[in-house]
Amino acid sequence: MSRHTILRLGHQGDGIAEGPVYAPLTLPGEVVTGTLNGTRLSGIRIEEPVDMRVKPPCRHFKSCGGCQLQHASDTYLASWKAEIVRSALDAHDLSADFAPIATSPAQARRRATLTARRTKKAAMAGFHAKGSDVIVEIPDCQLLHPDLMRAIPAAEALALHCASRKGTLSVAACLSAGGLDLHVTGGKPLDGPLRIQLAQLAETHDLARLSWEDETVAQRSIPEQVFGAARVTPPPGAFLQATAEGEAALLADVMAGTAGAVRIVDLFAGCGTFTLPLAGEAQVHAVEGDAAMIGALEAGWRKASGLKQLTTEARDLFRRPLLPDELAHFDAAVLDPPRAGAEAQVAELARAQVARIAYVSCNPLTFARDAAVLVAAGYALGQVRVVDQFRWSAHIELVAQFTLNSA
Repeated sequence: MSRHTILRLGHQGDGIAEGPVYAPLTLPGEVVTGTLNGTRLSGIRIEEPVDMRVKPPCRHFKSCGGCQLQHASDTYLASWKAEIVRSALDAHDLSADFAPIATSPAQARRRATLTARRTKKAAMAGFHAKGSDVIVEIPDCQLLHPDLMRAIPAAEALALHCASRKGTLSVAACLSAGGLDLHVTGGKPLDGPLRIQLAQLAETHDLARLSWEDETVAQRSIPEQVFGAARVTPPPGAFLQATAEGEAALLADVMAGTAGAVRIVDLFAGCGTFTLPLAGEAQVHAVEGDAAMIGALEAGWRKASGLKQLTTEARDLFRRPLLPDELAHFDAAVLDPPRAGAEAQVAELARAQVARIAYVSCNPLTFARDAAVLVAAGYALGQVRVVDQFRWSAHIELVAQFTLNSA
């Protein structure tokens, strides 16, 4: 047995001691013992706990890999996540004022991907165990919205009747205004009997929509998402914000950062999470690489009333960012890129000198890299807010505002 004092939490949520030695489920300041295997400590015993350690609210926490940080207090997690963003900015000699963190409540997740497989006698569905492909059943999950929990028996039934004996299904489940929306990958090839079986399961489990790989095989009600005054039917498996509360927090700061703008460009627009509420106040041009998502966004706008002019464009912004002459007509921009950030597009925004930018990020490191480019081009980094909609995880999202100094 070796003895260690935890110095800090790493970006994946593991405690780190001198060495480095990685100790999962530990917190800074704790003295722990365990068996050292290379750089990783196992069989950990907490010899001297710290005050920020709390009892995990979920009985599945020790085995389930869905959450990494239920053993830490909410106050500590809020400060830790903010500090990660501060450190990322500091690496580029940047600083910012931080608004209070927006943390989604327990049992608020409205989308999740479950893994399901057949067993000798039945089927099982849940999340993977920590660092393993073993499936952990989660009947008392404290993360998922109660209505989303209905996806678990549905996923089990799909695995039992529609999966190969040794294969696993990936079941992306999402709550919609019309009910539960499931998108399944990894199953048997579609044929006539399987289509009938899937339609029956959609009826039995009261699904709004059931999609199998790239095909919708059953739709009993419209799986709409509400964005401002518009209702959008996203393509199966499309990206959506994880909680209603998290989406509302991001949207509020995006609206504040673009208030008064007449023409806004929404880059990496998805299905219209920000585009359509913004269209209630300004003319918007929405750009998204996925043609199906941008098509759903435009269809939602056409059915809505009271919105201002919207134009859309399906375009890969990594390979073909909008150029300064295309950006010249906009007085504000919204960015919500994937984890890779928006390096190419940010360079063109900096050249174009768009007056205001609201940047939503799911990766503090790429956000800080892009922020440094904007600041070097004459922008002031305003308020930054951490939005914790992936509660009890190491995942960090944020929304920030940039204003051109000459604006």
